[in-house]
Amino acid sequence: MYYSDEIIEEVRARNDIVDVISGYVKLQKKGNSYFGLCPFHNEKSPSFSVSRQKQMYYCFGCGAGGNVYTFLMEYENYSFQEAVQFLAERAGVELPKEEYSKEAKARADLKSVLLEVNKLAAQYYYAQLKAPQGAAGLKYLKDRQLSDGMIRAFGLGYSNKYSDDLYRYLKKKGYQDEILVKAGLIAVDERQGVYDKFWNRVMFPIMDVNNRVIGFGGRVMGDGKPKYLNSQETPIFDKSRNLYGLNRARTSRKPYFLLCEGYMDVIALHQAGFNNAVASLGTAFTGGHASLIKRYVNEVYLTYDSDDAGTRAALRAMPILKEAGITAKIIRMEPYKDPDEFIKNLGAEAFEERIGKARNGFMYSLEVLGRDYDMGSPEGKTEFMKETARRLAGFEEEIERNYYIEAVAKEYRVGFEELKKLVVKMAVQAGMAAPAARPKSGNVKERGKEDGIKTSQKILLTWLIEDEGIFSQISRYIVPEDFSDGLYRTVALLLYEQYGNGEVNPAKIMNHFTDEGEHREVASLFHTKIRELTTPQEQEKALKETVVRVKSHSIEEAGRNWEVSDLEGMERLMKAKRDLQNLQKLHISVN
Repeated sequence: MYYSDEIIEEVRARNDIVDVISGYVKLQKKGNSYFGLCPFHNEKSPSFSVSRQKQMYYCFGCGAGGNVYTFLMEYENYSFQEAVQFLAERAGVELPKEEYSKEAKARADLKSVLLEVNKLAAQYYYAQLKAPQGAAGLKYLKDRQLSDGMIRAFGLGYSNKYSDDLYRYLKKKGYQDEILVKAGLIAVDERQGVYDKFWNRVMFPIMDVNNRVIGFGGRVMGDGKPKYLNSQETPIFDKSRNLYGLNRARTSRKPYFLLCEGYMDVIALHQAGFNNAVASLGTAFTGGHASLIKRYVNEVYLTYDSDDAGTRAALRAMPILKEAGITAKIIRMEPYKDPDEFIKNLGAEAFEERIGKARNGFMYSLEVLGRDYDMGSPEGKTEFMKETARRLAGFEEEIERNYYIEAVAKEYRVGFEELKKLVVKMAVQAGMAAPAARPKSGNVKERGKEDGIKTSQKILLTWLIEDEGIFSQISRYIVPEDFSDGLYRTVALLLYEQYGNGEVNPAKIMNHFTDEGEHREVASLFHTKIRELTTPQEQEKALKETVVRVKSHSIEEAGRNWEVSDLEGMERLMKAKRDLQNLQKLHISVN
């Protein structure tokens, strides 16, 4: 749904950023800003700043920043449209209704009904667990040492041993068989008629990131088969694109997820204080799961079972995670099978120690590979090193490849140069590309200069936001075109336009960007740290140097791109040089 700029700004203006963020972060006022512990990374000293004046937040520790929309997009993982809708409802702003086609409306209506019926089913299962008929299910959970708080937090329940209890309950609520079949809650066949899909099972509601029940997993009581039964795929449930526990783990402030195999592992870890645990839903780990994880973290610790099946599953998951740009590490469970058993026997502190000793995913894969070779014989070890070299050749980045060659050489006591030559040999045999050439020193120098100019432009934009007096002094000489093409120049154009209209509003500028990465970068433009300058004279000197540097670079770029036949361009260039001369003579005062 597209919303107009006017609607977006009205919704933003009606939601004070301090009030909104205070619902998530404990803030304390210091001077003109509010500070708290950043919700996006672990820290002990508050570096997370929220400005009521700017209607923006910024973390000087991790660089997270933006306006009230950005915060919800990062914290709640909302899309921009979802953030607008949430804040509109919060402020009582009526949004324009989306026009659906007949088919789209039917799909939306069906999803709404399926969510409704799944919520009712979850409530019913929870009530059954607490009733006398749920005694077997409750005993099972208590025997697994789950607290009442965890049972309630995960909405665990019980499906009665009679195979049509839920069906009769939902029919009384007015739902048709067709809907209940599409929800995956009942099945119909000629021999049995209509029956509940889940019965005589402890029930694990599966929730999406917005805490809506989209499916179920059920663990049978007794020796029935299958031991675990999961909902079929429905219009609201795609098990390859959802993770159990993600609705809770996404708000964890830890920079990594613990990836488990089962529901009980996730719940046991959360109960032990590891609230960043998730699990795939009765299916192999997929690229869809990896993409979902990438929206929240860049690192995953695999806590799969320590048996052969768990090892194979971990080895299959690692390249999928790597492809998505996620670093994988392996947590050893030995001498226990899984995290649940480990924590019951050794406790949370011991598990924390195992996290600290987690094995790098690639090095772990070599450890498993070594089991297939006779590492006690020269022939076996040689063949192992050849296969290792083939795998090392798969690292595209030269610097990463060299780091791994160094680590492998140290681990298996071989020479770095000898292993590197073997990697090149294996790469040639496999038809892989040669290692990337290192950049020339001149390119590095040029990059450093470019980064320095961008820093100066960021400092200048921060100054322009902070002090209207500075803008009035330099706007004759510095124009938006003096800023680097792209995001910097767009922000400068919008800021100059606001000054022209007599309304400086940095949070409104961010409405022009919907991507989270752009929000973060724009926020940094308005919160660049300016080195401590104690006297007004020092501040004025630094400001003047920054302004002259920005203008000089702009003139250099224009001169580099100027064509001899462009007379107008020549005139602009000459005027810019005159402006630079005047700037160098100008005294800029800082309030």
